[in-house]
Amino acid sequence: MSTITENKQGLKVLFAGAFLQLFLGIIYVWSVFKSPVSSFYGWAPADVGLTASFMLCFFVIGILAGGKAQTKFSVRALVFAGGIMVALGMLATAFIPQKISSGAPAASVYLIYLFYGIIGGFGVGVAYNAIITAAQKWFPKNRGFATGVAVCAFGLSTVIFAPLVTKLNNIFAANINYTFFILSGVFAAAVLILFSFIKTPEQIPNAAAPALKGRQYTTLEMIRTPRFYLIALSLMFGTSVFFIINPDLIDLAKNRGMESFATYLVMFVGIANALGRLGAPLMSDKIGREGADIIILAVTALGAFGLCFAQGALLLVIIAFVAFCYGGYSGLYPVLTSENFGMKNIGSNYGAVMIGFMLSALLFPVVINRIDNQITKFMILGILAAAGAVLIIILKAVNSKREKDSSE
Repeated sequence: MSTITENKQGLKVLFAGAFLQLFLGIIYVWSVFKSPVSSFYGWAPADVGLTASFMLCFFVIGILAGGKAQTKFSVRALVFAGGIMVALGMLATAFIPQKISSGAPAASVYLIYLFYGIIGGFGVGVAYNAIITAAQKWFPKNRGFATGVAVCAFGLSTVIFAPLVTKLNNIFAANINYTFFILSGVFAAAVLILFSFIKTPEQIPNAAAPALKGRQYTTLEMIRTPRFYLIALSLMFGTSVFFIINPDLIDLAKNRGMESFATYLVMFVGIANALGRLGAPLMSDKIGREGADIIILAVTALGAFGLCFAQGALLLVIIAFVAFCYGGYSGLYPVLTSENFGMKNIGSNYGAVMIGFMLSALLFPVVINRIDNQITKFMILGILAAAGAVLIIILKAVNSKREKDSSE
């Protein structure tokens, strides 16, 4: 830990990045917008809900594109570009008219998909990836700690901003545009104040660059290896459980005997999610990346099986564990990627791994939600998470063999 505390410049970068991540996570607080936006514009709630899907998809595309751009631009420039893109997306959302003209129908819901979902989501991905890259390069020997701090703040955004945004929505219920306008201004201010602190060690005179040990894979080289598919598919399978239960958390709680707690469930899950983002990578610093990943995948699988029958307080415990593990994937997989494929191209390589995350978010809610029987649904999700654990066990065996062969 002394090496962490002695790295004062690195800590300055890390905590500036973490504070900015707190603002970047605002775009994840879409659940509190769904009902007010639907009422204000007269759009169907299901159509408004799709905004989150667009945001999540383009968040991953932004991670991939931003990682590739790191070969040409500094992380500071990418944090600024991504952050301002989010602010502009919110500002454009604020100018969506309730009515195109007097007596005319409301503006198209596709405008909010474009402004908040696509532009905003892409910008978050670009800045998010740049901050994680900087964090890992400042703490090459404590990558779990650095990544965990950065992504924990991103997860805490829901806990902190959901009640604040709800308050704004209530104040400006007659004109929801003002909420987006205020948020765009606050976000732009945060970006302008903090982006200059985000940099990599190589940009600082006389700073020691992180040790680059072993082969440094390009993204093209990485995707030609079996290890890439073991990692990406395990992420895809592990996150499936949370993507299925998260949209229906309140209904699930009400149907399973926890109606009085349902209104607090989103905040409760947000806390568990944030703790997982910090806890899992810290655990991986102690027991190894693959070992930590196997544990959270196995816990996710057990949680999915438990959801087949859980009621009352047991349901809350299981949901908390599933949310913790989901947060853990966000903190662990950037480190798992750099451990397997090197630090040099971590930005673009992690973006490619996150395709598994995107596919999980897009495919499983469509496919699994076609199953009406909840026991069957959760059994399948448990098997998927267990399969993810098996893939990482195979990855661990492959890496052990590679280490043995290289030492001979």
